[in-house]
Amino acid sequence: MDVELRHLRAFVSVARHRSFSRAAEELLISQPALSRTIAQLEGGLDVRLLDRSSRHVEPTDTGAEFLVHAERVLATLDEALAVVSHRVTLRLGFSWLLPDPWAQRTVSRFEETTGASVALTRTDDPLHALRQRTVDIALVRGDVDAPRGARVVRLCDEQRVAVCSEHCDLVRLGHLDWTDVQHWPLVVNVVSGTTGPWSWPVDQRPARIIETTNYDEWLETVAADRGIGIVPDAARRRTRHPALRFVPLTNAPPSPVSLVHLPDTRPTLIRRFLEAAAR
Repeated sequence: MDVELRHLRAFVSVARHRSFSRAAEELLISQPALSRTIAQLEGGLDVRLLDRSSRHVEPTDTGAEFLVHAERVLATLDEALAVVSHRVTLRLGFSWLLPDPWAQRTVSRFEETTGASVALTRTDDPLHALRQRTVDIALVRGDVDAPRGARVVRLCDEQRVAVCSEHCDLVRLGHLDWTDVQHWPLVVNVVSGTTGPWSWPVDQRPARIIETTNYDEWLETVAADRGIGIVPDAARRRTRHPALRFVPLTNAPPSPVSLVHLPDTRPTLIRRFLEAAAR
């Protein structure tokens, strides 16, 4: 049998944690997939490495001996990778305003634990960049139209807020309900925006839509009083524009934030990045 690194990593993780569920969480795979990997290893070696019961998992005598050698192999590999890791760069694509403090903490943790670096790549359409393989992993806000075969990891949800020009009547009203957005002209970023006519049932959509194709166009169009915008609250905290005013938005559904990657693109590096992101 050709023993692969995934077999060794799976076995070592289960043996260390004495648990398939905790090992699956560490390896970012499903429990059934982990069980199949262990079964492949044991079947290929024709030896039982783990004793399983409903309450716990323990290495067999052979498994305990194999664990020592497997850990040594993985440690040697990690040392070899460390020699070149400082020359490795992971490209993270995003369209605007990375979530904070998640981004700073994740990048720092990833670089400290791997020795690799993260290149932050601003692009109007991160999913297009992912398809073109000009980025390795994409941070996407809103509903995700992922490329075929891509994997989507939901990070968090962000609350929405309304934004308008300082001259807009909405400033005087002081707040806006999600169901009342239909009565206002809505400025939409059709490439990477999180809110658009698709966000409401057909009979509740705004009658007038002003389309833009990136965050800067969207920002300046709202500032010019062409219509109002709906954005995640991160924009309120981090956007400074003298002509804009942010207005509380009630009863709005949260805006999802996700990481998207292709399974055949730098899988080990991306797995380590996802581990840093999950913490």
